Amino acid sequence: MPETNPTIQSPGQLSLSINGKPATARRSSGRNNNGASPEHGYDESKVKTLSSLEHIRLRTGMYIGRLGDGSNPDDGIYVLLKEVIDNAVDEFIMGYGKKIDVSIEDNRVRVRDYGRGIPLGKVIDCVSIINTGAKYNDDVFQFSVGLNGVGTKAVNALSSDFRAVAFREGEFFEARFERGRLKKKLKGRKPGEPDGSYFEFLPDVQIFGDDFAFNFDYVRQRLWNYACLNSGLSLVFNKERFISRNGLLDFLTREVGETALYEPLYHKSQYLEFAFSHTASFGETYFSFVNGQHTSDGGAHQSAFREGILKGVNEFYKKNYNGIDVRESISGAVAVKLKAPVFESQTKNKLGNTDIRGWIVAEIKSAVVDLLHKNQSAAGRLSDKIAQNEKLRKELNAVKKEAKEAARKIAIKIPHFKDCKFHLGQKKHGEDSTIFITEGPSAAGSMVAARDVLTQAIFGLKGVPLNVFGKNKATVYKNEELYNLMMALGIEDSVENLRFNKIVIATDADHDGYHIRYLLLTYFLNYFEELVLAGHLYILETPLFRVRNSKDTRYCYNNRERDSALEEVKNPEITRFKGLGEISPKEFGQFIGDDMRLVKVNIRSISEIANTLSFYMGKNTPERRDYIVENLI
Repeated sequence: MPETNPTIQSPGQLSLSINGKPATARRSSGRNNNGASPEHGYDESKVKTLSSLEHIRLRTGMYIGRLGDGSNPDDGIYVLLKEVIDNAVDEFIMGYGKKIDVSIEDNRVRVRDYGRGIPLGKVIDCVSIINTGAKYNDDVFQFSVGLNGVGTKAVNALSSDFRAVAFREGEFFEARFERGRLKKKLKGRKPGEPDGSYFEFLPDVQIFGDDFAFNFDYVRQRLWNYACLNSGLSLVFNKERFISRNGLLDFLTREVGETALYEPLYHKSQYLEFAFSHTASFGETYFSFVNGQHTSDGGAHQSAFREGILKGVNEFYKKNYNGIDVRESISGAVAVKLKAPVFESQTKNKLGNTDIRGWIVAEIKSAVVDLLHKNQSAAGRLSDKIAQNEKLRKELNAVKKEAKEAARKIAIKIPHFKDCKFHLGQKKHGEDSTIFITEGPSAAGSMVAARDVLTQAIFGLKGVPLNVFGKNKATVYKNEELYNLMMALGIEDSVENLRFNKIVIATDADHDGYHIRYLLLTYFLNYFEELVLAGHLYILETPLFRVRNSKDTRYCYNNRERDSALEEVKNPEITRFKGLGEISPKEFGQFIGDDMRLVKVNIRSISEIANTLSFYMGKNTPERRDYIVENLI
């Protein structure tokens, strides 16, 4: 279910400017190609060299991705935390230090490890000069988690206060920085102090804004991931301890809980670790990691994991099962250790090493055969699940065929759907592609008129969608509107064909709108869980009030903002927006533009989905009735 705090989408990027105007390339003499005069010439004086830390502050997105306010687990402040912890984990991986202490108070982060400690004479260089570090030396760091020579430099540059201390053999060296500039250094002795490193930083409000805050639930999840990926490592966060004895087996068991159809199958070797089971849900769910880094977009190792499972299952049962039948409803986790991982972006969301496929597929295939031989109960349940998947697939294919034929007879175009020009997967604007799912023609009309036709599509619902909780997948193909929605998204055959990076539910902020919102959430969580886990589903926040006078207009998203506006705007006129259709297209444009407020739908654990949906969307029960009575306003 969605988090309560909105994520304010902010560009978070600074554009290079000259004298306050966007920089453009011009000839140094004469007239340019358009015949304009060279009064703002492009010459030697305009070429500047930035220090490495200045470049990080200017082009923040290149180093930590999005900025955000901490309400999204991908926000930049968590990347800063990750980079510091990664260094401590690298020490553990190399066999030094089994404990990491982490604390966060008033947004100030402190991390202490008990590894070897940065060499005292190199502390300043290691946290302030890019491409400086020991991560390039395989004798010192074989399977590095952190960014090679960049991580702590980015933390330093983006913090208003940054402190690094190294402890080695009773001596220490401390360096303190302010926004990347060295302010203080100190060297001395501390007899009895364990070796290791200490980092302390306060994210800079000039970069992240003055309303950011760490969500401790997100921090706990990250620390639990570290613990499961590094068996025996103890992480202590604000006196709460995280430790795993069984690695990814513990991780997956916690994720799937009682929904697993059989005890997860688990394998671990020097470079590869994986676990998987099947559940009663639809689709495929994977958690993949490289050197401790969560690769949320998968990559070569995840593809090899899927292929290896199929080959192992076919060999064990001496069958030629269809991959869809074997992998439908699977939940799995895979982690690999690589000396030279190649990621497709600085933030490491997807692994690109295609050369690793062969050995991963071979090892997983062999391990799956061995595990099924040793676990006859799991082998029997898996065989039954594959047979069930095969039967359902054949029934579903017949339904799909009928649905497609019916759709062709109705119209060539998808009803109530306005597409955009660019889609997910395209290099140009693909990541910005968004589809808004709205209720009724009035809201859709305002959004169609206000949208960016290049990247924003609109799908308008005709009425209240079907409650699909507890229904099989054939139901969604038999329902005209839900099938049309699948076609608009491009996922009627496979979620891998998703056409939009963001799927945004845009309903009215009233009881009917909330009801439709929850029906759509049920639709996605029931059939397309992997899309939600991959972070594609959002909820649009639109203002509830407009407070204005002849000089000033304020849009307020809650009562607190309204009350604040009433104090600041003299002789105000107050408008309460009951629905999206009441907001004119001219006004609506700003609410789906650069300052669009989105709430990302996050899932704490996939094991909670079935129980949550059953409670809210299942049959009426005394428990739900009591909950409504107790929480009725």
